[in-house]
Amino acid sequence: MTHTAAPPILVADIGGTNARFGLIDGRNIRDVRILRCADHPSLEDAARAYLAAVGLAEVGTPGRPRRGAFAVAGPVTSDHVAMTNLVWQFSIGRARDALGLDGLAVINDFTAVALSVPRLARGDRRLVGDGEAKPGGVVAVLGPGSGLGVSGLVPGADGRWSALAGEGGHVTMAAANEREGAVLAHLRDRFGHVSAERVLSGPGLVNLHSALTALEGGGAVEWTPAQITESALSDSDSLCVEAVAMFCAMLGTVAGNLALTLGARGGVYIAGGIVPKLGPLFERSVFRDRFLDKGRMRAFLEPIPTFVVTHELPAFLGLAEAADAA
Repeated sequence: MTHTAAPPILVADIGGTNARFGLIDGRNIRDVRILRCADHPSLEDAARAYLAAVGLAEVGTPGRPRRGAFAVAGPVTSDHVAMTNLVWQFSIGRARDALGLDGLAVINDFTAVALSVPRLARGDRRLVGDGEAKPGGVVAVLGPGSGLGVSGLVPGADGRWSALAGEGGHVTMAAANEREGAVLAHLRDRFGHVSAERVLSGPGLVNLHSALTALEGGGAVEWTPAQITESALSDSDSLCVEAVAMFCAMLGTVAGNLALTLGARGGVYIAGGIVPKLGPLFERSVFRDRFLDKGRMRAFLEPIPTFVVTHELPAFLGLAEAADAA
């Protein structure tokens, strides 16, 4: 008996500047294209342009996707979706019909990253410290990038996972020592409330460096996140080294808080664009020590593993999971 291969899933990770499109079969991601959002008046136009570029514009073309899953930088609470930093607005149902799809799932971009965890292979993650995940245990996910995404994965009776949708990146950041207390006091004078995202993100790394510079009596010259991390990696600037070290330590504090809150026996996963670039510097940091530094609850946290997600396109894997569940 001849079995016809299932058509691929059309996936897209849509930010404020670029939209990444691709096709995915299981774990195989192919035909990835990056389109500038400003070059297309709508989501549907961008998706049609992508399908045309890979030779799948016409409905009925062999191998054309019949299902799609898109991640968007913004909340998804109804059929109508408005992007946070993009003029695109669309109806999920009308977009599905316009693209000739049988089904279309649209989810928040970090929800997609969280849903990628069950599909990660061993080579898509790097263990930091000790611990071993409990099969079927709740999973915690954090993603420092342009902001701080926070989620949890809860297993269901059908073997599928549900991602928690919340705003955990905006919890109040607490200091663990006097130096951090001075930095947070400086940032409170500037921002009022200092959330975890204010220090655990690309802009947050800049905030840490600026605060440390001010505490040392320096001027108000802001470095970019890339400059700070590069200088820390090369050990060429002491304040950059301290800013990155503090970033890693504070991330450990927040990750430990999340693990305690969720009871994350399935492990804690660090995603986003910042931490993977730190490489051995992150592994040598006090992240794991601070993760465990919860007094009487240290023994609860010790068996929980902490991982850095190294897959280049985890959102695409999560979108495939979302499409299968839709």
